[in-house]
Amino acid sequence: MYRIKAGQRAAARRLGVVIRPSSSQGKKIDVFKHGIKIASIGDREYSDYWTYVQDEKAGRVAKGTAAERRRLYRVRHAAECQATGTPGYYACRILW
Repeated sequence: MYRIKAGQRAAARRLGVVIRPSSSQGKKIDVFKHGIKIASIGDREYSDYWTYVQDEKAGRVAKGTAAERRRLYRVRHAAECQATGTPGYYACRILW
């Protein structure tokens, strides 16, 4: 089961949604609005910004790696990050 990080909870709060570990196989997080599941985001096989931040703090990756990975993700997924209310939008805002 994926462990939700504090930064992800804060991001979800800013968006007005609630997040929980996903019940969908292979996904990290389920996103709920008004008690209704609206998206399952994040593939468990891949890292996200908050994982890179933890790795930086533990010395497992070089400093600046998290910020660079975030920048590259947002460049690759620019269109998805703009489509409000889609799973891609929530992945961009909560995981990255």
